[in-house]
Amino acid sequence: MTLPPSAETLPATLVDRDQWVCWRSQDRDTTTTKVPIIPGTTRFASTTDPETWRSFQTAREAVTSTPVAGLGFVFTAEDPLIGIDLDECRDPETGEPTAWAAQIIDQLESYTEVSPSGTGYHILVTGELPEGRNRAGTLELYDRSRFFTVTGDHLDTTPPTIAARSEAVATLHESELPDETTEASPETDAAATTAATAKSETSTAPAAANTPAAAAVSDEDLLKRAQTAANGEKFTRLWNGITSGYESQSEADLALCRLLAFWTGGDAQRVDRLFRRSGLIRDKWDTVHYADGTTYGEKTVERAIAHTDDAYTPPETATAGDADGQSGATGGGASDNPDTAADATADPPTQEASSAVASTAAEPDQGPTADAAPTDAPDRPATHPQRVQARRARIEELTERVESLVAENERLRDALQEERERRQEREAAREEPSDGWWPLW
Repeated sequence: MTLPPSAETLPATLVDRDQWVCWRSQDRDTTTTKVPIIPGTTRFASTTDPETWRSFQTAREAVTSTPVAGLGFVFTAEDPLIGIDLDECRDPETGEPTAWAAQIIDQLESYTEVSPSGTGYHILVTGELPEGRNRAGTLELYDRSRFFTVTGDHLDTTPPTIAARSEAVATLHESELPDETTEASPETDAAATTAATAKSETSTAPAAANTPAAAAVSDEDLLKRAQTAANGEKFTRLWNGITSGYESQSEADLALCRLLAFWTGGDAQRVDRLFRRSGLIRDKWDTVHYADGTTYGEKTVERAIAHTDDAYTPPETATAGDADGQSGATGGGASDNPDTAADATADPPTQEASSAVASTAAEPDQGPTADAAPTDAPDRPATHPQRVQARRARIEELTERVESLVAENERLRDALQEERERRQEREAAREEPSDGWWPLW
């Protein structure tokens, strides 16, 4: 186990902020990803929930006492920090960066450290990150809702402190992450136009997608509301890149996009923008997978919107007319939660998951006369296709949630057993001297 970095070896700009988590690796399909962990526990942390973050010292001590791999720092909209992630650009044997990486490191001239894999770098600066793309190939830039692993393996040729580099970041962003519209070929533009036209003619997205209701809420507020909703745990797991409970990452991608489609009111561009900030993003997202030139990401967003029949209505934008057939007066009606959209009187913040599963599980036997009908069409008969589709979608969502919870329960059991074995080993080791541990002071 590697000794975690001390406060003296890291920039004070990081150490002084209570935005620390731990992390561990988790297999996802054929790849391995890093997931944030609440220090001192085995529970997942959230990159948008400060309640799951801790001070540097608390997180550092947790690295030595819990089954985690290292320290992590969370970026927020409130701090001025920007993280630049360079992957697959360092020879772990010689320690030499590629010419491309060396140029970026020299250009930014700020605190830089080697990533845990030894094959990349993390650069930290302060400033303002330009709007637009934040990922291309092996380069990523983040200023909020993500976390960086922190190794303390400082690159000696860079400053030991974090420097203000807004102009340098803007230059890097312009050269390495140009706006997608400027790169698109005429053929790609035509394909995108065709796909957009087809979607507008066949999509069953709600009318809210064309209204400014969801747009009135900022991305950050929308993410916080999504994570604190009744199905917030599911959203958080997917947002952090956890695919347990899904047969493939593609299914997890679609599940997150469906949730985002609900919260954004079916805004395809916003769904895409938010998904790119999630832990599920991968190079495949921008790969053309279909004969009409549509990328995997575009098709996934299109499918998600087409199969999402309800939309979030922010309480602050709801009117008396909007609340017809809903519990909008309290802001807790069907428009607040995609997993409970079919239950007109349900209050998502207080509804128990077990009762929701039980009530919905009976719906297949009830057939078209089921009471739990979508509230967006109260004047339509129970056999109307839209109401039947909404019930089926509801069952699918809750089935996914149950399967995910079962998988998570199994994972936690395994983690608990590992912790028990770890404690037994530690207790046995106390009886004889050991050079493999280190003090926390």
